[in-house]
Amino acid sequence: MNKVCEILNIKYPIIQGGMAWVADANLASAVSNAGGLGLIAGGNAPKEIIKEEIRKCRTLTDKPFGVNVMLLSPFVDDIIDLIIEERIPVITTGAGNPAKYMDRLKEVNTKVIPVVPSIALAQRMEKLGADAVIVEGTEAGGHIGELTTMVLTPQVADNVDIPVIAAGGIADGRGIVAAFALGANGVQIGTRFICSNECNVHENYKNMVLKSKDRDAIVTGRTTGHPVRALKNKLAKDILSMEKEGADPTEIDKKGIGSLRLATKEGDLKNGSFMAGQIASIIKDVKPCKEIIEDMVKQAKNIMPNIEL
Repeated sequence: MNKVCEILNIKYPIIQGGMAWVADANLASAVSNAGGLGLIAGGNAPKEIIKEEIRKCRTLTDKPFGVNVMLLSPFVDDIIDLIIEERIPVITTGAGNPAKYMDRLKEVNTKVIPVVPSIALAQRMEKLGADAVIVEGTEAGGHIGELTTMVLTPQVADNVDIPVIAAGGIADGRGIVAAFALGANGVQIGTRFICSNECNVHENYKNMVLKSKDRDAIVTGRTTGHPVRALKNKLAKDILSMEKEGADPTEIDKKGIGSLRLATKEGDLKNGSFMAGQIASIIKDVKPCKEIIEDMVKQAKNIMPNIEL
């Protein structure tokens, strides 16, 4: 049996990315019902909001689902308390080190899967007792590191004994096969699930992904130390101009405040931040999560019949 499926008690080793303002109970439950692992994104949301989403998710699925914890959130301690209270079976973590919470999470048998951008961090997480690691390449949407999925996945797989889940640049069965060939035991997929029927983002967001071309997912914020990949629009171009002109990093950060909400909820084509990965341009349709996952699995098995999915 696939190691990731065994650890998480799921049918397919496919995890839906914990995308802030995107990954709600509706999307998470649909992915879990389809055999993957759905995640509710903690983002910067307070405990009460996430509690509502968890309760809602439980009415929509009886399958395992998780919460993505953004460790830089001002509410992180409250969110961890909530996860322990609610006995959430699995969490993924980003933007930090979950070390201080690990013992308490292990006491309630919550599986902890950190997102890592390097071998060193993956090894540190393994020593802390992480159940697996998500290796995210720079192709991914949202906040990114420097190394690509292609080079990072095999390097981490060679240096840890826990399962490796590849993320960044994966949106179909071909990507899954490539990830497994590089040593991954599972995949995390974000951008593809934006274009699912069950994803509650504004239609403009889905259309931005569907219409995107190969060079449209660009990176802004490198000069601030917090690079973000999103689809090219007025906001992204304005930020790139500010960076080129040597603007103060705090001014650049200010420019992006609230822009993700403008994209996901209001569909503001000019001022929204439409976070998406470099793989966006291969996505050509909106369909149910069940169909997305089944099509991926079928394609992967056609390419590699003995793949452990």
